[in-house]
Amino acid sequence: MAVREILRMGDPRLLRQAQPVTEFGTPALEALIADMFDTMHAANGAGLAAPQIGVDKQLVIFGFGKNARYPDAPPVPETVLINPVLTPLGEEMEEGWEGCLSVPGLRGVVPRWKRLRYQGLDQHGKTIDREVDGFHARVVQHECDHLAGILYPMRVKDFSRFGFVDILFPELDPASDD
Repeated sequence: MAVREILRMGDPRLLRQAQPVTEFGTPALEALIADMFDTMHAANGAGLAAPQIGVDKQLVIFGFGKNARYPDAPPVPETVLINPVLTPLGEEMEEGWEGCLSVPGLRGVVPRWKRLRYQGLDQHGKTIDREVDGFHARVVQHECDHLAGILYPMRVKDFSRFGFVDILFPELDPASDD
């Protein structure tokens, strides 16, 4: 398995609509998922979408126990989510700080649905159907945005709450947001 290069904001491949995954349980899919986890862990990420490593597929991974980039975040179960569908549960939105491995060194406040249901498939084609809230819901929405060619700065409403991590959060380890 391998750590892949993470595309950075400005690369046109990050703006594409990802294509559905149609084959499950294949060696190629398993290798891609393993590479994505290796890449996410090497970068201290909370999640990673296939388009971030140049793969035009509707595939996201996310999850962690403790995360250096989000030290106050509760654990999120490690998940492989393919061909996801997100459904908000209620009207309530919640603002929160987000960063992105494709937008290194920056953070911004982004409004997201507070509660949602996500459905999709795992790497074996088995159904996933969960109702989540809080940070878990935020991570899923952030990663799934990548599948539609959306980067979190496109959702920032107040640019007075957008900036460099080392300025906004000097207490964080600077190596945690590269």
